[in-house]
Amino acid sequence: MHEKLKKLIRDVPNYPKKGVVFKDITTLIKNGSAFKEIIDILYDKCKDKKIDLVVAIESRGFILGGALALRLGVGIIPVRKKGKLPSYTVFEKYDLEYGTDSLEMHKDAIFKDQRILIVDDLLATGGTLKATARLVERLGGVVAGILVMIELLYLKGREKLLKYDFFSIMQYEKE
Repeated sequence: MHEKLKKLIRDVPNYPKKGVVFKDITTLIKNGSAFKEIIDILYDKCKDKKIDLVVAIESRGFILGGALALRLGVGIIPVRKKGKLPSYTVFEKYDLEYGTDSLEMHKDAIFKDQRILIVDDLLATGGTLKATARLVERLGGVVAGILVMIELLYLKGREKLLKYDFFSIMQYEKE
């Protein structure tokens, strides 16, 4: 369906480690019409959801989330790796292939019952998106949806997000 957009994404073999094929979106977002098309697709998926805020995940999620928040006329909240935010935070640990990591959000970022849209560039194993959803809920927010540009189907990350309204523009099977 979105084959022309897929062709604009560069595969980088063995990055960040051997055996991984990294989906580099910089080759897509530098194309103004393609970037606009991505934001238009995401906007169409959420324009009727009465979104209060967009939560965007470090770092490529900031690019999509910022553009989408602007289009929706709402604010944006950054979710970052531990130690990167300047004020009081809440954090959520999540599992990696080997070990754990954590994400943080400012404690005062979300108020009770605000409708939150979570945006990132890619869904792999689902750890970061699930941790972000838990942060939103811990602060009293309602996850109104989760949107990504790319989904790596073979990593089955969607299975961790079954309770959420989830949408991906492009899906990839194993390389």
